[in-house]
Formats: sequence, structure tokens, C-alpha cells
Amino acid sequence: MTRPRLSRKPALVRLLSVAAVFSIILIAIQSSFFTGSWTPVNLDIPILSHFQSNLQQCVANRGLGLTAHIIDHCNVILKFPQGTNSTWYNEQFKIFEPLEYKYDVCEAILLWEQYRNMTTVLTREYLDSRPDGWFDYAAKRIAQLGADKCYNQTLCEEHLNLTLPAKPPFHPRQFRRCAVVGNSGDLLKTQFGEEIDSHDAVIRDNEAPVNEKYAKHVGLKRDFRLIVRGAAGNMIKILNGSDDEVLIIKSVIHRDFNAMIKKIRNPVYLFQGIVLRRGAKGTGMKSIELALSMCDIVDIYGFTVDPGYTEWTRYFSTPRKGHNPLQGRAYYQLLECLGVIRIHSPMRAKRKQDWSDVPSREMINNAHRAALHLKKKQAGQEGGLGRFVNCKVWGKSGPYGTGPVSGSTDMTDTRKESNYNRWEIMPFESLRKEARKHYMQMEGVSLYKMDGNKLDDLVCVKHPLKSEA
Repeated sequence: MTRPRLSRKPALVRLLSVAAVFSIILIAIQSSFFTGSWTPVNLDIPILSHFQSNLQQCVANRGLGLTAHIIDHCNVILKFPQGTNSTWYNEQFKIFEPLEYKYDVCEAILLWEQYRNMTTVLTREYLDSRPDGWFDYAAKRIAQLGADKCYNQTLCEEHLNLTLPAKPPFHPRQFRRCAVVGNSGDLLKTQFGEEIDSHDAVIRDNEAPVNEKYAKHVGLKRDFRLIVRGAAGNMIKILNGSDDEVLIIKSVIHRDFNAMIKKIRNPVYLFQGIVLRRGAKGTGMKSIELALSMCDIVDIYGFTVDPGYTEWTRYFSTPRKGHNPLQGRAYYQLLECLGVIRIHSPMRAKRKQDWSDVPSREMINNAHRAALHLKKKQAGQEGGLGRFVNCKVWGKSGPYGTGPVSGSTDMTDTRKESNYNRWEIMPFESLRKEARKHYMQMEGVSLYKMDGNKLDDLVCVKHPLKSEA
């Protein structure tokens, strides 16, 4: 397959592009003096169009043959080069996987920037604050309950106690750099091990082994692991005595997990995320959501494959089919050019990567504000655009680091050694200063998703600040 030649955008062209945007903004302001109809929405579209141009150049530089085609200030199509081997056949629609995908950049940037402030672990304060949280929602997280409602809250609490902290155990900005390590067989073409281990926290998926055999490829550091039901049976072997690695269950508590949890010391929590309705999904995407809620910078490894490959592989097992790789790869590339993740791959020409072609944090923040204002304007919702504008439900909780610690009175001797305290009653002063600053800026409020993919359905729980306490 022949890829088009790519070149970096010269600095002069960038300056001209910026000048053009400011000219558009100036014209919009000047014209408003004559029409008498000036509002900030006059500036939203030029700002977003400028952001789209930078995203388009980012994809051209980093997309390994992908190209971005702008439809308007919000919508873009990512296309694979002609001749890309589309080997995945959709049995439902009787077609091969397409080579182009349309994305709404405005919605994407709103969703993922919101995740930087989210709590992604299910907590007791969420169930207490959410309307019918215990009666209705809690039952959805307990597979072995045998009922669709918690008619007996005490019974539901008993099922969830081991995995239910009183308040968020992890916080926005808690770590500076995090590595999310996927399971792609392409990792065997790399020696990323030391680089992965240099991160403040490392997040892995399911049954991915961590041992000397694969150390030079995937490292040895292990802090978090997102797991699904199918991995429960092998988890004790995979953990291999790693007691501090935090396990986060992707979906529901059930008997398989209960049996496994009794035999290990590791802290275990339930993921409190959203339902993603797009091609890039699965445990890997959930791990990125988890990382973004805790980390300033999210580096991903083991997620990419050659556009012309014939089958998806794991670095530790035989090949298998079943994923939707082209759409997934396109979406990951979009996320990189939205500043959400940084992709590390053996296919990149230079291992010492230059991130200057990814839109700056200032540009992303400006685009986020413009997208939010435009969304509210189009919905006829004038007024505040503050950090709590999407809070539909408010609750109150006790001060940071207080409340019952996860666990139950009938824990096994092994479980009694589980170090939940490390996370759940961590002194506020122990957080890095960026996390403490963010907590104060958020006025001690924790944000949770309600359901689905909606941006404007949040449960917000207020904790008293130190001065208030």
C-alpha cells in the first residue's frame, strides 16, 4: 500500500492561519456593530473552524495515511487511503468494513474534556445522591441479585460492600503521566518496557501478563487493571502475588468475581462510566476513560495495528478475530488530535516523538468553550456555562477522606489484608498540588455521569472544603 507523502506545516503558514482566524473574528465583531446582533456565538464558528484546520493537519502528520476532510466547523470525515485492506466483514449488514468514518468533533471534545473532571468509580455517595440510586440503579450492578430492583437495600449493600468506597478513591489530576497498555501483538515489535514503567501510574487490561518474559515490551509496573467477567477465573494466576494492583470491574458484580475476590488482597472497585456508542470500544477504551479522569497526560501503547493487516493479535496469545479495527484506529487518531491521548506505536517513524503538531491546551480549551456555548445556544439555553451547568442532581457528602472504607465484616483472612486505606482515606495533603488545586477550584464537588452518552446529565456531590468543615 502506498501512503501519501506527508510534510509538517511550516511555522509561517501556521502564523498566517492564526492571523486569518483573528481577521474573521475582527470582522464578526465589526459587523455586529452595524447589525446590533453581536453575541459570543459570532465567534464560536471561526474558533471551531480554526481548530478543525489544526486537527486536519495533525491527522495528516500523525495518521499514518489517514486524512481528515472537513465538512463544517463541527463535522469531519476520517478516510483511510484507497487500497487499504478492509478484511473485516460485518455479518449483520453483509458488507466489509468501510474506509471512512464521520465524527462530530464538537461533541467529542465536550465529552472527553468533561471526563477530565469526572469520577469513574462507583461510590456510596453516588447511590445515596442519585434519585432511586439504591432501589433502581444499584440492582443493575449486581448480577447475582436475581431481581431488577433492590427491594431489600441491606441485601444490596452486602453485595456491594467490598467494592463500594464512601467517596471517590481517585481524583482528577492525581497523576501527571499515565500509561494505558493494550494487548496488541504489535507490542512484540517494540521495546517500550522501560518507557512504560517510567509513568506515574500504569493501567492494564484483563488477562495481560506482566512478567520477565514480556518485560522489555510492556514493562513490569502494575497499578490498575480493568477487568471483565471472562477474566475472573484466571486473575489469581495473572496477579501472581501483586497485592497492591487495583482491580476495577468493568460491568457488574457476580459470583465469579465474588469467588475470586475472597482469595486476593487487591483493592477492588466497580467502574462508573458511560455507554460508548461507537466503533472504538471495549476494555481498552474504558481504560482510557479511567486514565483521563486521573491523569494530566495519557500515553497509550499496544492499541494500533497496520492499516493493511489481516488479523488482530495479542502479544501473549494466538490470533483471534472479532474486533472492528479500522473504525477503532480512526477514532483513536481523532482522540490524539483532540489532545486526549498520545499514541505510541512501532509504526511511528520517530520514537522521540514531537507533539507540537497536536493542538495546544489553550487551543483545545478555546474550542471547548466555543463548542459548549454553541451547543447551549442551539438548544435555546441561555445563561451560565460554568463547570456545574450540567449538574441535574445535587447531593451532599462528608469531608474528603471520611466515611466507611470498603469491606465487610465477613471478609476472609486474606481480604482483611486488602489495602483499601491507601486510596480511600488518603490525606488531602498527600495529593499532588495540581490535584489539590483542582479540588479547590471545583469547590469540593465530585461529578458523576448518570447514564448513557449524554453530556448534560450529571450527579454532582458537594463535599465541605476545609474552611467550611
